[in-house]
Amino acid sequence: MTEQGRGTWHYGLVARWWDEFNVADPAELARFSAAIEEFGQPALDLGCGTGRILLPLLEAGFEVDGTDVSADMIALATDRARRDGRAPRLAVQALHELDLPRRYRTAFMCGVFGIGASRGQDREALRRVRAHLEPGGALLIDHELPYAGMDAERWARWLPGGRAGIPRAWPAEGDRRRTADGDEIELVSRLGAFDPLEQRAVLEMRARLWHDGAVAAEEEGRLTEKQYFAQEVLLLLDEAGFADVTVEGGHTGRPATADDGTVVFVART
Repeated sequence: MTEQGRGTWHYGLVARWWDEFNVADPAELARFSAAIEEFGQPALDLGCGTGRILLPLLEAGFEVDGTDVSADMIALATDRARRDGRAPRLAVQALHELDLPRRYRTAFMCGVFGIGASRGQDREALRRVRAHLEPGGALLIDHELPYAGMDAERWARWLPGGRAGIPRAWPAEGDRRRTADGDEIELVSRLGAFDPLEQRAVLEMRARLWHDGAVAAEEEGRLTEKQYFAQEVLLLLDEAGFADVTVEGGHTGRPATADDGTVVFVART
């Protein structure tokens, strides 16, 4: 189960980690639920992963399909949905290759834009999402801005001389958690590269499976992350043919301010 050429690490043990431990924040669910109620159904979860957001929305009675570039994550989402007696339409597709048989009233992506693709592919992704929306439909993009949570050390990476020591050394240990079957998964990550001209970071991950106190398997992956500021995203949405775009602060529904590190773009067709 390796598709590392896609530019993400969401396969194998990392996909299992997402399935075991990642849950939706109530504020996320509330915002996307409100969007579906406002703009209509069916809805499309772009980059749905193992169903962190999609499955609770299905449980709430919404009609939601999902896509993800990782076949491993889609398989886990399918299994979890079946255990709950549901059979959502799930597809293994990169966003820039989006080609689904029906159109949607609402589409949303959470922490997905700029991950694992080139800038040209990101532009194509927005065009394809636009083509999959019904007239009057909407796309919501939950997006962390490059300066979110930035401290002096992180800001220094953008400045001349501030990238010495990258790649960082691997930490001696990472985040290690027990899974439902009694094994443990440990994730260890580091910054592998950062280019302020390209606005691109490369993150590296080692995932270890622990069984009976010993490492039974280890996998490595890389994730490329494009750094998009708010005005860049607005220009890309305009280029893709979206109109009436607003920017909200987090999942509050209020207009974003300069102090918001995470924003939600709401773009109408």
